[in-house]
Amino acid sequence: MIRQEKIKPGDRIPSERELAETMQVGRSTLREALRSLELLGLIETRRGEGTFLSDYRNHKLVEVLSTFVLQDNQSHEDVWQTRQLHEMAAIQAICQNEAASQMKIWDSFRLRLTGESFQREDFVRELMVLSGNRLSLKIWFLLKQYSGNPYDGTVSSEEIDRMNDILTAIERQDADTAIREFKAWSEWLQKERIRNGNYS
Repeated sequence: MIRQEKIKPGDRIPSERELAETMQVGRSTLREALRSLELLGLIETRRGEGTFLSDYRNHKLVEVLSTFVLQDNQSHEDVWQTRQLHEMAAIQAICQNEAASQMKIWDSFRLRLTGESFQREDFVRELMVLSGNRLSLKIWFLLKQYSGNPYDGTVSSEEIDRMNDILTAIERQDADTAIREFKAWSEWLQKERIRNGNYS
């Protein structure tokens, strides 16, 4: 979104309402994610004016993020939610780019889904790369160091239909459906981790 809207350091970012509608997330979830970004020094809230993009080049993100995560358990959830916002933004960017949405890599993904070694993390990372947003990709790589292993392991047979639905929506440039299916898949993974006693 930052690249698409040509938002530069010092520029005002969209309102919470606009961001929530674009990302298809609740206002409370978005507010927590924005709080995380503000603590990272990536955005700045000015009373009565709005929220602005900071000059991220002047911040030591690793040190700031590691300090933030050590504060409390809620911080881990904030980091995870912020990471997921970047993933959904990547899907939206791909759907809005006709060339990206029609790449042959989606057919390659389908073939790999029928195999035995398609790593979930590979799938999500490729989405981030194909979005074309290098800043978002760098932040995502940083965030994933502190958000546990939500996509750890290989794709199971129960996930194939879910992931095919994501791929189909991307190819149709249907961002709303692609994001909705991605969220459903992510929530399913979380429930499976909890059911299996894995809370990372």
